[in-house]
Order: sequence, then structure tokens, then C-alpha cells
Amino acid sequence: MSFFTSLTGLNGAQTELATLANNIANTGTNGFKKSRVAFGDIIASSPLQNPARVIGSGTAVLSVTQQFGQGAIETSDNALHMAISGQGFFAVKGGSNGTQVAFTRNGAFGMTPDRFVVDTGGRRLQLFPTTTDGAILSNQLGSTIDAKLPLTSGLPQATSLIKVAANLPSDAAVIPAKAIYTAANPYVFDHTNGATFNYSTSKTVYDSLGNPMAATIYYTKTAAPTVADPVHHWTAHVFVGDTELTRAGVAGLPMDFDSAGVMTAPAAAVAFDAFTPTTGGDPVAIAIDHGTATTQQSGAFNVLTMTQDGFATGQLESVSINESGTLQVSFSNGEVHVLGKVALAYFANPEGLKQIGNANYVTAPLAGPPITGEAGKNGLGGIMSGSLERSNVDLTEELVGLISAQRNFQANAKAIETSSTLMSTIINIRN
Repeated sequence: MSFFTSLTGLNGAQTELATLANNIANTGTNGFKKSRVAFGDIIASSPLQNPARVIGSGTAVLSVTQQFGQGAIETSDNALHMAISGQGFFAVKGGSNGTQVAFTRNGAFGMTPDRFVVDTGGRRLQLFPTTTDGAILSNQLGSTIDAKLPLTSGLPQATSLIKVAANLPSDAAVIPAKAIYTAANPYVFDHTNGATFNYSTSKTVYDSLGNPMAATIYYTKTAAPTVADPVHHWTAHVFVGDTELTRAGVAGLPMDFDSAGVMTAPAAAVAFDAFTPTTGGDPVAIAIDHGTATTQQSGAFNVLTMTQDGFATGQLESVSINESGTLQVSFSNGEVHVLGKVALAYFANPEGLKQIGNANYVTAPLAGPPITGEAGKNGLGGIMSGSLERSNVDLTEELVGLISAQRNFQANAKAIETSSTLMSTIINIRN
């Protein structure tokens, strides 16, 4: 009997050694939870046996359970890396059939070529659907959606209005008449000849396809005030690329300033004729509005503001996830979209979950049904974006346990050796 008793001890010690070795091997695995072996003694007795003389029959492994204590949090420069501060699991979907829901604490999420957010095993992160302002529409697992980052957003809009507020220096030199007038053409302007204008400023505008174009406004002072005409006269020429904008076929936009430097004309936005951009798309009609802030004062030429109302299709610029799990994406056109909220779940008995590898688990009867909810509410932990939860294995503790399990194994082996010696002695007894 002692052979079999010691054999159960050897088996138990071997199980504990294997468990501790697995813990040590996964010290660097994100979201890994260490395991512990629970033992129980084996008692075999009959109804007529004296309970004061019952000898145990060894030990048995009752369970190997994982310990779901919080692992250390380390920072990361990837916004898709997440850690849960508190209880809960990320819900991911994948597996051989693509629909298996698994749960993990490993938040090292990345992106596939088709822009799905996935864990290291290729399972897709699940989101609760939300309204545009982030309110959850449903927190049931059956309603979750795959997290997918869009590349672009919105439709392009052609520029229709440019607003400018600038100061044109009052002491600017008048362009000599011979430089801008000829007998054949009463007004000659050449945007490639700096002698025909005083100042210029540029702004990127867009055609109907969202293609960028350079719009440039050239300012020429054409006349200083006189007794007969006490007005400062300027002319603005507007070019998009190498195409000059016209009004009813006439180039140039007259601008007048009084003696106080206040612009008296034009008094409102001026619309130019539509033109077909060389970049493609529909004809574009642009208006210029200098507003009331454009002045002619002393000092240098200064563009206070210059804006336009067109934009291209928005390109993805940034991703952010807040503590409640709201996944937002920002685009180059200024749009911000809420894609959903990261789905979290917890269990009445997480030790009852079934391990499937890669720090992932699936539901099992002992764990109970998943209880889903929003991060930071109803007992669920908050989400830390740009962070990862490390393994909760304490290497020092595991090494001490490894030594203890080794000594336990050696002691049981010694017990078997002693039993073998006794058996040999008995067999060798001579009458």
C-alpha cells in the first residue's frame, strides 16, 4: 500500500512542478494569469473499520485553477493597446468558425490589412453599438460589432468661398504706370512678374473631387489719393493655379480705402466666374470676401486670417479610447466619429472558464454566463488606452514553490525507496 501512497505523492508533485514551470514560462505573456494546484487527501475506509486507525491512501489533485489577480500595468505608445484596471475581460470573436466569442485580458490589439482590430490570435475586438455621441444602444453580446477603423470619412466639398482679413501697408509704393499700362491693353498684370504687384498670399482650395489646388491673391496698389480722388486704389488678382479668375470675363478686383484706412469697396463678398479646374471635377465658382477687418494701415503686410470652406475626403489621423471604452477616430477634414464602446464582460466564477491558449478563455458551466457592461460601471474596471497588463506571475514566489515541489517529489521518491528496501528485507527472511 505504501508504494501506491507514495506514487500519488509523486504524481501530485509532478503536476505541481508542471504548473509552476508553465507559470514561469509565461512570465512575459501579456494578460497571463498564474495557476495554482489544489490537493486533497485520499481516505478509504469501511463501515466496520475503527475510525481512530484509518490511514490515508495518499493525495489527489483536486484542481488546477488560475488566479485572476491584477497584473502590473506598463505603458505603450500604441493607442490600440489596452489594459483593464479592475475586473473584466475584453470580448473577442474569431476561432475556426469565425463566430466563437472568447474573453481575454491580453489587450495587445493590432490591426489587420483590412483594418479590423484584432488580438494577437487574430480574433476581432467586439464593440457595443452606440449613438453618434457615444450612448450605448445595446450591451448584449449578441449585438456587438467588430471593431474596424475606417480609412476615410465624408465626401469632398469644392471651395465656394475664401475669406481674407489682411492689412495692406499704407506706404506701399504705387506700381508705375508704365509697368501696368500699355496702349494695347489698359491693364497688364503678370503674376510671374513681381514688378506688377506689391504683395501676395496663398491658400489651398479644393475641387469637387477633393483635389487640392493653390489659390493665390496678388495685391497691386494702382493709385495714391489725390485732391480730386482722396481714395487709395488697389486691385486684387485671384489665381487658382495658373488660371486667373474673372468677373463677367474681366480680370481684377478693385479695392478702395479711405484716408482712415477703412476699406470702402467692395462692401460684400464678390463672386467670380466658374472655371473648370485642371485637376478634374466639376466647374468651380469661388467668391472672395475681404470682410470688414481688411485695412490699409501703417506697418507691414499682414494676413490676419485666411480661410476657405472646401475640404477633401477626410483621411484617418488619430485613434483614441477613453476610460469608458469609447472608440473615437479623427480625420483630416475635422470630422470625429464614435465607432462604439469596447465590450467588457465578467463572470461570477472566472476560475471556471475554459482556457483555449493565448490568454483567451471561453465560457463553461462552472463560470456561469457572461455579464456584459460598460467599462467603469457595475463593477467592471476602467480601460487604460496605451497600456498593457503584464502577467501576474511573481517569479520569486514561483521559484520558491519550484524548490518546494522538487523537495516534495524527492521525499516521495525516498518513501518508495524505503518501502522497496523493507519489502526486500521481508522477502529475504529465512526460517
